[in-house]
Amino acid sequence: MTQEAELFDGLRRLAAQPWLYPALEIVHIVGIALLLGSLVLVELRVLGLGAALPLPPLARFGLGLSLAGFGLAAASGLSMFATQPAELLANPSFRIKLGLLAAAGFNAALFHLRGGLVRSDRVARAQTVLSLGIWLAVIICGRWIAYV
Repeated sequence: MTQEAELFDGLRRLAAQPWLYPALEIVHIVGIALLLGSLVLVELRVLGLGAALPLPPLARFGLGLSLAGFGLAAASGLSMFATQPAELLANPSFRIKLGLLAAAGFNAALFHLRGGLVRSDRVARAQTVLSLGIWLAVIICGRWIAYV
């Protein structure tokens, strides 16, 4: 059996397990909660809330949790995608979600490249507001996938 055939056979087995796909959805939601929960704390601090909390240690802790959450969400999302790629790629909400994820990554890269954690200036604050909006839209599109 070729590697491709083994992969597709494994994906068919994954899709055939009645408990596995819902378990992946749970892992996906936990990853999203971890990602966004910690990210929102850091972003609210950049926006000036919680000024008593020093930003550098909060950011180190929060962004580490966000990356762990992103890893969980990405791994479970890719696994779910692999069970029905054609259907998902045909879904406009899924395609919009992918574009929004790319925009969130681009915004985060720009934020860190320009030192947004060190200088919480107007641009850094605008990027955090943009980030919050993008992530909210990602969640909305993710939920909308099931209804389109």
